[in-house]
Amino acid sequence: MKALKVMASINEQGQLMLDYPLELETNSRVEVIVLIPETIDLQEPSKTEVLADFQQAWHEAMTGQTIPVAQLWEEPEND
Repeated sequence: MKALKVMASINEQGQLMLDYPLELETNSRVEVIVLIPETIDLQEPSKTEVLADFQQAWHEAMTGQTIPVAQLWEEPEND
């Protein structure tokens, strides 16, 4: 199966309207996967939240509660 990524809009009738025609064999069936962007509420953290996060991270670093970077890339062991 071949994949193409194209942009489209959804009209008032709920039909997909491609931004441009596909130059493919006509009268062929296709499988369509529709990806709809989620609205993300990117709210800035408050100074209090940033400070609390930093204090927690600093405490963990100073008390040795860290993981070596190399260990982050290791494959998990299957038990």
